[in-house]
Amino acid sequence: MSFSTRIRLIATPKKALTGAAVAAATAGMVVAAGPAQAATPTVASSASAKTIAQKMIHDDAQYKAFSKIVEHESGWDVDATNSSSGAYGLVQALPASKMSSAGSDWKTSAKTQIKWGLDYMNDRYGSPVGAWNFWQANGWY
Repeated sequence: MSFSTRIRLIATPKKALTGAAVAAATAGMVVAAGPAQAATPTVASSASAKTIAQKMIHDDAQYKAFSKIVEHESGWDVDATNSSSGAYGLVQALPASKMSSAGSDWKTSAKTQIKWGLDYMNDRYGSPVGAWNFWQANGWY
């Protein structure tokens, strides 16, 4: 289990996130405020979503950047929901319903959520690498 996944599991209230942020800062890590609150995705669903993303993103650097964002935002859980903002899914779309532009199965389909996320990253940041660079500087994208 990754450090960010452990933080996500521990940090349900914001006051707990403060403690996690202090621990992360001590370890030299960045923690974004308000992580998605979701059940830990099963290894199978997480692996399946990663496989789908790898098939959709042919450039290794772009895939790695996309993967880093998704890991931080949702832990590769298609059902991840941020309880304070309502952001939803692998890429934490806000409002969640924006993902319907990529397909009617946006609530449950990793492929649809990945397609929407890639389109968003390409439109707003030029690429997943551009989005990851922004995320690193700001803790969100």
